[in-house]
Amino acid sequence: MSVRRPDTLGGKAAIVGIGATEFSKDSGRSELKLVVEAVGAALDDAGLTPADVDGLVTFTMDTSPEITVAQAAGIGELSFFSRIHYGGGAACATVQQAALAVASGVADVVVCYRAFNERSGRRFGSGVQRREPTAEGAALGWNLPSGLLTPASWVAMAAQRYLYAYGLGPEVFGHVAVLDRRHAARNPAAYFYGKPITSADHAASRWIVEPLRLLDCCQETDGGQALVVTSVERARDLPRPPAVVVAAAQGAGRSQEQMTSFYRDGLTGLPESGVVARQLWRSSGLGPADIDVGILYDHFTPFVLMQLEEFGFCGPGEGGAFVAADVLPLNTHGGQLGEAYLHGMNGIAEAVRQIRGTSVNQVAGAARSLVTAGTGVPTSGLVLGADG
Repeated sequence: MSVRRPDTLGGKAAIVGIGATEFSKDSGRSELKLVVEAVGAALDDAGLTPADVDGLVTFTMDTSPEITVAQAAGIGELSFFSRIHYGGGAACATVQQAALAVASGVADVVVCYRAFNERSGRRFGSGVQRREPTAEGAALGWNLPSGLLTPASWVAMAAQRYLYAYGLGPEVFGHVAVLDRRHAARNPAAYFYGKPITSADHAASRWIVEPLRLLDCCQETDGGQALVVTSVERARDLPRPPAVVVAAAQGAGRSQEQMTSFYRDGLTGLPESGVVARQLWRSSGLGPADIDVGILYDHFTPFVLMQLEEFGFCGPGEGGAFVAADVLPLNTHGGQLGEAYLHGMNGIAEAVRQIRGTSVNQVAGAARSLVTAGTGVPTSGLVLGADG
């Protein structure tokens, strides 16, 4: 993959299995147990067995190492294992890594996984606590003394500038929250199943860090999700319609930090998403008009609007109006605001369901899904498509 030219990965690998645990606030079991359940469900969905797997990919920040998962899940020898950095920014990159391994012949069947007790155990929303000194942590050190201690506070800085620059009010963020919860209300797997909200509900929710309200911030979830990746040729012999990896990309912008890139030229966009967007469109030969459904990482509502603008679905400052107009089906599973916060892996699963035609909020004729990963950090993205 290059930021300057298209790559040739597209069409060589596909997601053929998806599996998840229930999404809850207290799983009552270890993170390793959650992984094993999700991996088993994904392999069952793919019509494969643990013996077929020879590769595993996960995130850093994961307490379940690949070799431990292999042992606990009954997987034998591994020829490929990998971890991607930067929290939620890693989600789509796990599939990219798996696709690269499959396309190059390094592995035949690769499982990507993410599982954590993020509500009952470690809570990312609680912010910086007892971190060991690191080089990248030095950037945080400039901001913590000012009271910017949590992800919400870091995002609020960019969100406030966005509103000021375009003459908008915080109600534009509510369009994302209402949309996600509308879809979650129809999704039995979602934590907020049967619980839609209105714009008035959004406006009445308490401030977390102005201009972010409670309903602008994703939930915290216990759960696990796994995805099975293999070659397109092998996928055609398996029971489920494959979701072909049409394009995959990672991206980091200039002067990139983790959530605190306050010293870039501007705060009203997400340059890392722009890097991913250019690579996806260049390598796939597609553009915004070719996408049938978008699954956009929604840990905080303002960054959904900025992603839409970076990917070219609308102009700068127009993301809120774009969402309100319902031009593109978005986050049909309910997103991380409505279904579950699982560092974006559940969003990839929803993109697969849309390609298969099995989503509870199915978009008629959906043949191409755009998926994005965590923003404000080095990130990644996918375009998934139907075979043929």
